[in-house]
Amino acid sequence: MTHDKPEARTFSPRPPGATAALILGDGTVLWGRGIGAAGSSVGEVVFNTSMTGYQEVLTDPSYAGQIITFTFPHIGNIGTNQEDLESVTPAARGAVLRADITQPSNWRSTRHLDAWMKANNIVGICGVDTRALTRRIREQGAPNGTIVHAPDGEFDLPALLAKATQWPGLEGMDLAKDVSCLQTYSWDEALWSRGKGYARQENPRFHVVAVDFGAKQNILRCLADAGCKVTVVPAKTSAAEVLAHKPDGVFLSNGPGDPAATGEYAVPMIKGVVDAGLPLFGICLGHQMLALALGGKTTKMETGHRGANHPVKDLTTGKVEITSQNHGFVVLEDSLPAGVRVTHRSLFDGSVEGLALEGKPVFSVQYHPEASPGPQDSHYLFQRFVDLIERRG
Repeated sequence: MTHDKPEARTFSPRPPGATAALILGDGTVLWGRGIGAAGSSVGEVVFNTSMTGYQEVLTDPSYAGQIITFTFPHIGNIGTNQEDLESVTPAARGAVLRADITQPSNWRSTRHLDAWMKANNIVGICGVDTRALTRRIREQGAPNGTIVHAPDGEFDLPALLAKATQWPGLEGMDLAKDVSCLQTYSWDEALWSRGKGYARQENPRFHVVAVDFGAKQNILRCLADAGCKVTVVPAKTSAAEVLAHKPDGVFLSNGPGDPAATGEYAVPMIKGVVDAGLPLFGICLGHQMLALALGGKTTKMETGHRGANHPVKDLTTGKVEITSQNHGFVVLEDSLPAGVRVTHRSLFDGSVEGLALEGKPVFSVQYHPEASPGPQDSHYLFQRFVDLIERRG
């Protein structure tokens, strides 16, 4: 008995001057020019439609395991600085750009984006047809891919493709444990203002425990600005440990990965906090895991929601707000039990964007009200949380 040899895969030839490539799981090779760090990285290839805030996007811990395609062409135009970080160590796997990095032209810039990416070991590629790539993701879902920057022009395409095809993907992956803090700490930095920088919360009215599943720093600033002393605890903190801090309220942060995987240890903690009757506010991954704790289910989306221009209707007030979003999983509305009310809805696809538990001071939203990047339409949610704490007395 004989076996036919597998047909050798044919890759598109490297164009002259190409020093970077994005290899998708189906063998498609997108050539370009390398930016940022030299090397390779594998992850899920997604797109973000934000026109501002690329530094906040690249430092958002929720992008762990993902290669970000920017649909806006002028990336780099305001440079980078030390104030617009959402985490100290960026977790994004790579960046895909249409044009060369734009030269910075902003009074706050302290470093060119290319130099900043090198310093933070972020691999990037420019010269890619990001419109075509975005359409592909929209029509076929977010693929796995390997991004590589090889200044010498040497590429082992079969090995790079193998990395992409062998990577397991985000479904079933707990990434919160990789980006969470390792120990408890206090936070008092509040919102930024021109000429003053970040304020300090020196006279807090309430004490909030924030469970860090990959918390963006501006969320913590918003909590502090709303009058809270913030104690940040690691993702795997138990309900008993959270309650031992004697908080007035508990916050569940954003984060990366599959909520069902992180929920293996987070859901019991959330149930304990809900049962204790404390005001509770969840964002993004925190929202999804609250739904799981209340008896709902989540599922992976084909493309996800990522950008700073997503319209959401607040069903409580009837107002429509433009929101900043970054998520690849969604709560299944049909799975929600009686007593769990949908409070916000996406006007793009009708998906669940907010929940509340009837009879208890518990609510959550899928999007990012801290607005980094994005509009500030949703800042009111932090005040809504504080109002619940105040009413509880």
